[in-house]
Amino acid sequence: MKKLLVAVSLPVLMAACASNGDNAMTDAQVSADMLQHHNWQLTQVDGKDVATPEKMEAPRLEIGEKMTANGNAGCNNFFGQAELNEEGQFRIEKMGMTMKMCMGDVMTTEQVMSSTLSTWSDITLTKENLILKGQDHELTFTLRDWVN
Repeated sequence: MKKLLVAVSLPVLMAACASNGDNAMTDAQVSADMLQHHNWQLTQVDGKDVATPEKMEAPRLEIGEKMTANGNAGCNNFFGQAELNEEGQFRIEKMGMTMKMCMGDVMTTEQVMSSTLSTWSDITLTKENLILKGQDHELTFTLRDWVN
């Protein structure tokens, strides 16, 4: 009977320990150390590719030492203090921004990005992507670390 129990439970345990192909980390596994010193470019909003108009900076998020955050939301630069909560969520507290006026899709992207970043969002981190799923929108960032 014991051998049968071991034979049945071993494949179940092995399957539970196997990782999935995209190296995704569960929300609870994302830590400040994993986020710090990286730069991500916004590549999708709600599953749709983000286009960067000519002469405009691509929207991006950079997390620095002690979870300081800064970047560009499409038109304006932003800054603040990033944080993670016990539920595996991310936000930038007291986010400040420059106040340039922009038109069209750039301003729409900026509003979606700033509202999602400034409120608690579920976070998923893979080897190449950072995904923030807020109440209204999902932002997908692709790792674009600075290269000397």
